[in-house]
Amino acid sequence: MSESSSGLTTSSQRFCKSCSSYCSILSDTHTVPPVLSRNRGLIGQNCDSGLSSPLPSDSFKYLNWHDLEEHDVRGNQLRCPRVREGPSEEELFFRGEEHTLKKRKQVTETEEWQKKLQENWENCAELNLSFQDLGDLYQVENFNRILRRLIRVEKLWLVDNSLTDLSAIRLPRCKELNVSKNHFTSFKQLPKIPQIQHLSLAENNIMTLSGISALRHTPLESLTLKRNPCEFQENYRQLVFSSLPNLKTLDGVPQLPEDCSPPEINFLYKMCTIL
Repeated sequence: MSESSSGLTTSSQRFCKSCSSYCSILSDTHTVPPVLSRNRGLIGQNCDSGLSSPLPSDSFKYLNWHDLEEHDVRGNQLRCPRVREGPSEEELFFRGEEHTLKKRKQVTETEEWQKKLQENWENCAELNLSFQDLGDLYQVENFNRILRRLIRVEKLWLVDNSLTDLSAIRLPRCKELNVSKNHFTSFKQLPKIPQIQHLSLAENNIMTLSGISALRHTPLESLTLKRNPCEFQENYRQLVFSSLPNLKTLDGVPQLPEDCSPPEINFLYKMCTIL
């Protein structure tokens, strides 16, 4: 035992199994309190970080809300649920996170059907599925499975999900769709949205206006294409308004008188006569 020159603290040395070295610890007046482990047992804290790992909540980090027991919350009661599928059992073992499997249930066919009833996506009218972090193919497939069930949704947000193609999805009642900050490169990759009124495609990678005519016979009133390469196309606004007769607002700006002029006429104005 040694005493510092100031006489305010005392310290000693002990061997720490977690970091395989000798660490300084404070005396009884400055001991580090133990914390509860995953199974509610007391464990000591790591000498380096001062934090225990894993936390009690770690067992639930890959679960969806319908995997939790003793509740009857349905999908149409949620506004921004987490629907991203967790890793497979093999992946969890590879990551050394097999403790999360303890909370997973072996699902029978009956329970699978009950799960679908509890999700109740068919009755969702307004839903936010943004920021789902879809990093694996099986997560994208599950995400598309949910989208195919949204037959009554009217307002849908799918922001920043790294989406590339939803052309196989049909949203028959959707009036407002926000798919900003994704990876779309063409209007042809959008879902079927016959009732769309407000569409945001900001911050994608749409190169040209080719395919925009697919929206011509919809009641589309406002369209946002900010931060797409097609925004720099010559006669951009005139081309968009001439393709969409019901459109009133483009990129947050109402239709202007010059937007009504056919692109061909504006092109003639730019020609010069050489005498």
